[in-house]
Amino acid sequence: MATTRDYYDILGVPRGAADAEIKRAFRKLAQQWHPDVNTDPSAQERFKEINEAYQVLSDPQQRRAYDMFGQAGVGGGGPEGFGPFGGFQGFGDLFDAFFGGAAPGGQARRARPPSGSDLRYDLRISFEESIRGAEKEIEFSALDRCATCSGTGAEPGSASARCPQCNGQGEIRQVRSTMLGQMVNVTVCPRCRGEGTVVETPCHECRGEGRIQRKRKLRVVIPAGIDEGHQMRLTGEGEAGPRGGPAGNLYVAVHVEEHPVLRREATELFFNLPLSITQAALGARVTVPTAEGDEEVEVKAGTQPGAEIRLRGRGVPHLRRPGVRGDLHIQVDVQVPTRLSKRQRELLEALAAESGERPAPKSGGIFDKVKDAIS
Repeated sequence: MATTRDYYDILGVPRGAADAEIKRAFRKLAQQWHPDVNTDPSAQERFKEINEAYQVLSDPQQRRAYDMFGQAGVGGGGPEGFGPFGGFQGFGDLFDAFFGGAAPGGQARRARPPSGSDLRYDLRISFEESIRGAEKEIEFSALDRCATCSGTGAEPGSASARCPQCNGQGEIRQVRSTMLGQMVNVTVCPRCRGEGTVVETPCHECRGEGRIQRKRKLRVVIPAGIDEGHQMRLTGEGEAGPRGGPAGNLYVAVHVEEHPVLRREATELFFNLPLSITQAALGARVTVPTAEGDEEVEVKAGTQPGAEIRLRGRGVPHLRRPGVRGDLHIQVDVQVPTRLSKRQRELLEALAAESGERPAPKSGGIFDKVKDAIS
């Protein structure tokens, strides 16, 4: 069930929050409330609520609709619906919604078997797999179409018969007199559930349901560049619908393990490179981690603290633009030693003297302090 709470409140961000701020808030909350790490009984519902909010606010089109219309703006509805409110597939459905029956003069419309439920699968992948892509086999339990009756719910060799209660119309019409005249109330037939036919001999395997619970295995292709919180929709891979109804969808929610030292922002990667004073001053060749493994790079002499070395095209592949890839940003962090050996101090003092600098006087021991006090 969709949440009625404000999506911005759920993620703890203001309405004018940037995409990066929304993403950071989602990652933080997802790590806190994921059922695999949080044993609180409410963690699963809280995690679903967080994910629902992120799916809407991370999509520019859905976010605009939500900002304009609230929950109604993202309540579904396909090409046949009315704008963001969707849901009605024609005049007959609109009439039914208000008056509980078919449009005047219309013919009885048999209800189609209901669709199966959508399913969600949480898939964890490594940082490297999110960069290069992967193929995973997942296993889950779901209601699948009964092989014995092929989903019809009828015992093999038997056939469905016309519903005796509605005479195959799929609906019951009742005429009642009112002060405005006679009114016809049309309702779905309770026996055949609007299908117009009933199963006289139910399948012995599924008991007439047309589906049974079983384990399923499925191979899922993970595209290169996928990120934490992304969902993949596998159409028709959810639960089978009852009595031959269409299957629902399977949503694979991807969770990416963090890299020990690389930090990702969209398609860009960042790495803090620690350098000694001499490496920064004299230059050096150092080994840095990349998405594909370690790589040697050159640090030019005289590199300043906070400088950036950019390796173009060594970041994350763009998910929707094949062939486009971000960069790896190597941020230089010059580290000043806190403790020096006697020789190191002498060398640095010589450098200071050569540069015309006056180093701070050395702090002597207790005997030097006593000597200075009595002199």
